[in-house]
Amino acid sequence: MGGAAALPLFIFLFISSYPLSSKAILTENYYEKTCPQFEKIMQDIVSTKQMDNPTTAAATLRLLFHDCMVEGCDSSAFITSTPTNKAEREHDNNLSIGGDAFDLIVKAKTALELACPGIVSCSDILALATRDLITMVGGPFVHVRLGRKDGLVSLASRVDLINSTATVSEQIQFFASRGFSVQEMVALIGAHTIGFAHCKEFAPRLFNYSQATPTDPAFNPRFATTLKSSCGNFEKNPGMAIFFDVISPGRFDNMFYQNMARGLTLLKSDNDLFQDPRTKPFVLKYASDQKAFFTDFTNAMEKLLVLNIKTGHQGEVRRRCDSFNNIKA
Repeated sequence: MGGAAALPLFIFLFISSYPLSSKAILTENYYEKTCPQFEKIMQDIVSTKQMDNPTTAAATLRLLFHDCMVEGCDSSAFITSTPTNKAEREHDNNLSIGGDAFDLIVKAKTALELACPGIVSCSDILALATRDLITMVGGPFVHVRLGRKDGLVSLASRVDLINSTATVSEQIQFFASRGFSVQEMVALIGAHTIGFAHCKEFAPRLFNYSQATPTDPAFNPRFATTLKSSCGNFEKNPGMAIFFDVISPGRFDNMFYQNMARGLTLLKSDNDLFQDPRTKPFVLKYASDQKAFFTDFTNAMEKLLVLNIKTGHQGEVRRRCDSFNNIKA
């Protein structure tokens, strides 16, 4: 979803709507006896990483979304390619995921393998890290049920994610195919309240909107001028990026929705949510009521976190998060 740390963007529902198998297998205290230090180790590593690198929260949330929306929440996005397998991580849509997210998972996995080897899956590490990071930057507490296994497949050819130019209809179809309603979609896209997008993701709106109007008139004029100045050299410097939320970029709040009415939205796919009658009511609701946004985001996130999970013999607990235990795709 969108640019470098979007995240896209990330996805949720109440326990009563979970698949029966998920309720029966996943539990919040899954590691209580096998790795009682799990949550403490995670809290320590996550806190240190976020304080040292404030972009970690957005990058990790985006990594979670990109992982769960392809093969399910099974850490298939972590796998490094081999000569015989081009993995998800090498797909164009995943190349700009912030390295801080992967670094966090490696640090956590290393510490957990020392404390309780072969017990905690990389999928559960990502789920709990995301929960802790969201709360660290001011967001709601998401209940995370544990017990996922790591997937046994990671293929770049299976990556099918929406991009920053997706129409509202394309976004609705993408989320619906994974079981999410329009309201849940709008709530999840609110993850763009943190993170940033590379200039190339929204440059067409600035410089090539149409022959008659080079700049999208939906932009606040002063904001557009600032963006043109900041992104003018984006083709030579593809790393140039702008915060999704220029008002409170480091805080998980509802400002992302408020900014839509002010013409301060970067991505076309996000801006269109404010224009389309199917999505605008939810944008307005969340812009005026942060509590409602937090509630709906939490519910959607809890739904996302059990999307197509692997349990039992469907997966494994990897020794390293970036490679399968049998070193094969």
